[in-house]
Amino acid sequence: MLKVGLTGGIAVGKSVVGEMFVALGAHLVQADRIAHSLMQPGEAVYNEVVRHFGREILNPDGSVNRAKLAEAAFGPPGTAGKSARIDELNRIVHPAVIRSQEEWMHAIGVQNPHSVAIVEAALLLEAGAAKSFDRMIVVSCNTEQRVERFATRQKIDLEAARKEVARRMAAQLPDEEKIKAADYVIDNSGSLEQTREQVKQVWETLRAEA
Repeated sequence: MLKVGLTGGIAVGKSVVGEMFVALGAHLVQADRIAHSLMQPGEAVYNEVVRHFGREILNPDGSVNRAKLAEAAFGPPGTAGKSARIDELNRIVHPAVIRSQEEWMHAIGVQNPHSVAIVEAALLLEAGAAKSFDRMIVVSCNTEQRVERFATRQKIDLEAARKEVARRMAAQLPDEEKIKAADYVIDNSGSLEQTREQVKQVWETLRAEA
């Protein structure tokens, strides 16, 4: 089985690229979904996050309010790079997410030893998880496209999106560093068809290796 990491900065289109790989036959799991499940009430990660960040990050029903947690971790909008609490959050969440990813990849390998298992994660390199993978794919696009995509996704105006994207990017490795670690780079700044064509080419190579 071939273990593949799929990463890139905020709003570059990792999920779109991941779906294209799935359509071609890859198995895929999203680290964000794993983290979301680990932050359900009663989970050990949930308890640790609440202990560190306080009950003010919770909704009335006890679930984590992701916007409030993001503000607690990244700092208020417009304070890019000034909060160190994102490291505190990552120290709680990343090890548990990485364990879950490893378990998932192991299970896929048992089911089908010749499969391609892809883990999509924004902070894959930052979490120190690169060594778990045979190949690394980085998705990229320009900053303005990220802002527009983030604004559309979150249903917010461009100015608010610009501040939030800057805040998130400050907590991530620069694209240049991610690209240095990549075996393949998929440029998602063009049309969906152009992206799909790049995905197909990478897929042929991955499938042959698997």
